[in-house]
Amino acid sequence: MKTYEITIKPLSGFGTPLKGDTIFGHICWQAFYDEKIFGMKIEELLNEYEKNPFLVTSTAYLKVGNGYTLKRPEMPVDLLFKVEKYDEREVIRQRKELKKKKWMFLQKNTSLMSLRSEDLYLNDEELLNKLLEYSDLETKRYISKKSISSVIIDFTQPHNSINRLTGTTGEGQFAPYGVEQKVYIPEIELVIFVALREDISIDSVKEALNRIGKSGFGKDASTGLGRFEILSYSEIDLKSIGSDNPNALYTLSPCVLKDFSIKDVFFSPFIRFGRHGDVFAKSGKPFKNPIIMADEAAVIILKDKNIFTKPYIGSSIRGISKIEPKTVTQGYSLYIPVKVEE
Repeated sequence: MKTYEITIKPLSGFGTPLKGDTIFGHICWQAFYDEKIFGMKIEELLNEYEKNPFLVTSTAYLKVGNGYTLKRPEMPVDLLFKVEKYDEREVIRQRKELKKKKWMFLQKNTSLMSLRSEDLYLNDEELLNKLLEYSDLETKRYISKKSISSVIIDFTQPHNSINRLTGTTGEGQFAPYGVEQKVYIPEIELVIFVALREDISIDSVKEALNRIGKSGFGKDASTGLGRFEILSYSEIDLKSIGSDNPNALYTLSPCVLKDFSIKDVFFSPFIRFGRHGDVFAKSGKPFKNPIIMADEAAVIILKDKNIFTKPYIGSSIRGISKIEPKTVTQGYSLYIPVKVEE
């Protein structure tokens, strides 16, 4: 398989997080709409997905300068940072400060020595300052004027139901409600990593994402959320930003932990309460069976290194739909090889 990075620029807020399994689902819908995109029907694409997936997508991550900003590994603070233990109150203070460092910054084409390196990790303020190093003057003024302290902002958009015949809420019908969304500050770029089977073209994936970006991704796309544009794409070897002598994996999307040799694992559980989109959304059974996965940023310590022969881990998931038995969910994840000090 070949692995690529696709850089996108958000054009609106997002009501649904850009997680790998959800991005995969949107691409599959595009293949269903138009079989010309991949040159084959969606049934053919998914026919061998259990053993030979045609596509594995990562969650979208911040791209800052010549590096990538990922989630801090889901490991205990003591295993990532050196915490002085000479005073109990000082230890508590240190832990509070270290927990704020929720981002991990990896430089492109620079080998990662070890996850236990404090220089890797940033808090919201440090990440914003790093972004400002690559921003133009107009963006710096905007951030200063708005007193923005984080790269990603939680925002509630007020709405109300309108009678389309009268153009009003109707007598006694004023009932405003809020729609939660995440908004990125100006000039932010995101990167999605994708691994493709040999017979799948990156241009096909680009075309599918281009259509998704125009129509909107996820929740409330019909109201303008989830818009983005593709800036560029290029081939990448994820091993180039990992460790030279790895003994573990850092996952890049939610995945199912099975079918490979695990010595130890650190992860945050993620339950996907899936729901069908498009025509199935209006069916009598739009909800899928819940799936328990390990969220992105899981660290898996391996018993052996045979897994490094392919760029992904995990498993596909079937049997989750009550209306369409052929439904498939991506339980795979791309990964970055890392070194964990044991």
